[in-house]
Amino acid sequence: MDRRDFQAMTGFNPPKIQPRVVVGVVVALLVVWLGLSTVFQVDPEEAGVVLRFGRFQEPLRKPGLNFKLPAPIDRVFKVPVQSLEKEEFGFLTDQPGVRTRYVQRDFLGESLMLTGDLNVAVVDWTTQYRIRDPYMFLFKVRNPTETFRDMNEAVMRQVVGDRSINEVIRNRQEYATEVEVQLQKLCDQYETGIKVVQVILQDVNPPDPVKPAFNEVDQAKQERERTINEALAEFNRVVPRARGEALQTIQQAEGYATDRVNRAKGDASLFKALLASYRRAPDVTRRRIYLETMNVIYPKVQRKVILDSKAKNILPLLNLQQEVK
Repeated sequence: MDRRDFQAMTGFNPPKIQPRVVVGVVVALLVVWLGLSTVFQVDPEEAGVVLRFGRFQEPLRKPGLNFKLPAPIDRVFKVPVQSLEKEEFGFLTDQPGVRTRYVQRDFLGESLMLTGDLNVAVVDWTTQYRIRDPYMFLFKVRNPTETFRDMNEAVMRQVVGDRSINEVIRNRQEYATEVEVQLQKLCDQYETGIKVVQVILQDVNPPDPVKPAFNEVDQAKQERERTINEALAEFNRVVPRARGEALQTIQQAEGYATDRVNRAKGDASLFKALLASYRRAPDVTRRRIYLETMNVIYPKVQRKVILDSKAKNILPLLNLQQEVK
């Protein structure tokens, strides 16, 4: 059946396609393809890396519309240089939020570590980083993300392996800072183009089978520390007071001794002066001593009756018996 028989049978008469139309359609498709392959969009948090025949082209493409030669002459890689990336070790977040959900999987292969005192610890941590140099990140290291994770594990195992498990548990922030510094040095050495922002030790615990025994040991150590602190507090309360009382007693004794010595020296000086006066005038000195003594004694007596020892037959004018009583 030829074309005419087919048209007669079906009644369909297809239009004739002009060569100009075909050429126009091809040219239009070529223009669209060139437009799509020479213009690309870079997001605000990204930087565009252009390779021309496999060679890096400077500078980096900034956010916005950019132009390049059509593929396969130019290839474009978009790298998030402004966004904060993170890697999780020992756990994996499934859905963040108020009630964060985690992937139920065994991560002991990367979190189980040997401490310096030959104990085993389960260490969970998070590393936050930014891509500082897109060129290094893409072309200096193969699989930069996996390499960065391996660096994290190596540095963390080194830091934990140099300390006891109690030191790691109690000084997590200090050792996280040390891991951050050493990890950045390693990233610079391998030219990964990564800037380490922060290392956060989420949790450090002994393995579950030995956790009860470890908790008992830790409680015993805390009880020992509490008892020592109480004893030191009692020591600081009692001993300084006893020392103060002892010092006060010593000072009082020294003051009393000084007073007694000074009084004795004064009495001795007075006696020497009195002796010198007595040697010069015995009668006068004896009388003066008598009068001075009576001058001290008589004021202490309320009523005084003075009788001559030679007096006799005295009239009973006074009730001497009552006075004596």
